[in-house]
Amino acid sequence: MNYLPRIVEAELSLLLESTGAVLIEGPKACGKTETARRAAASEVLLDLDESARRLIDIDAAAVLDGDVPRLIDEWQLAPAVWNHVRREVDRRGALGQFILAGSATPADDQSRHTGAGRFSRLKMRPCSLRELGQSSGEISLAKLLQGEPQRATRKEMTIHSLAETICAGGWPGNIGKSLPGALRANRGYVAEICRADISQASDKRHDPVKVERLLRSLARNVATPIAMSKLAADVGGSNGQQLHPETTAEYLEALTRLMVVEDQPAWSPNLRSRNRLRAAASRHFVDPSLATAVLGIAPNRLLEDLAYFGFLFESLVIRDLRIYAQATDARVYHYREKDGLEVDAVVETADGRWAAFEVKLGQRWVAEGQKNLRRLAARPAATEHGKPAALAVIVPNGYGHFQPGEVGVIPINALGP
Repeated sequence: MNYLPRIVEAELSLLLESTGAVLIEGPKACGKTETARRAAASEVLLDLDESARRLIDIDAAAVLDGDVPRLIDEWQLAPAVWNHVRREVDRRGALGQFILAGSATPADDQSRHTGAGRFSRLKMRPCSLRELGQSSGEISLAKLLQGEPQRATRKEMTIHSLAETICAGGWPGNIGKSLPGALRANRGYVAEICRADISQASDKRHDPVKVERLLRSLARNVATPIAMSKLAADVGGSNGQQLHPETTAEYLEALTRLMVVEDQPAWSPNLRSRNRLRAAASRHFVDPSLATAVLGIAPNRLLEDLAYFGFLFESLVIRDLRIYAQATDARVYHYREKDGLEVDAVVETADGRWAAFEVKLGQRWVAEGQKNLRRLAARPAATEHGKPAALAVIVPNGYGHFQPGEVGVIPINALGP
């Protein structure tokens, strides 16, 4: 399989020039190893090299010795390597020495306290439509955040092909597979999470049946701020024996460590008004294909439930916005007021510029999205956030256009970093 260039490559190069080691974090099979190999001069693969795992406790220098940057893949299988890398970075006093890649955060998360000043973290996700070659990238998120006018030629994507795109997902390993093969691989991915991965991530034994129930509840409520109490009730099953919310939270934390779920936090501008904001995060999988996989849904079934299809399309857009936003040092939030106004995505840069987006499954809902965005734009205009750099409704297809002061329309397959 040919390597697909990834958007995070530029960020990886920048981080290697500024810190001694870079930690690439992301879900299993999102392409971390192959991307890291493009930048590494030598490597040790701890998931394949059992002798290297044993050697870390005996002679760590032998594992770390090699041309730099040296890739240490699946480092979480031998967590002690973290401190050895940290000390070696200090000893050498040079930049760009190591790349660590991992698909789970160790339960004790020792990296949280000992990596300051030595490590940079780089988050990696499955492929965006731009990386898959399914988006032209004619409309740039970075330029939208600068308030630059943009347009795109008409983009075609049938609802059926969109359903197939959602179900297949952005997994590099699915490229070149038939759709049935991709769906089967995604179901296998979910089964492995339930069977083994989640217990390894938390160092606790978790009931695979309850893990699957939790995943199914998250899948049914994707792109919504479902409460922990509701998740606990769903995991408890039909016998009415609700799982304790704290136990459910432990399961959810383990899934977060595996990086298969990624909540979308609420945007909380300092509004000088009486509008009360909801602080709950929206629940998403790192790729919407995991939602369809855990529910066993094929593309044709999405066409029978357009409401749910809309939530999955929103989750696809959030995945891509996160990838594009990270490239421009921005984060993706949602906005919800207790009195009813909701906006699907707010992208805010580190220097305070922001843009807001509504996600709609068809052109007939565009006017509704534009109305919501105009209402939102009036909220923080008198605060330190100021006016938005851009407002736009993201749809599956059609023409793309944005002008400052207007609410644009962007086909998802015209959007890029």
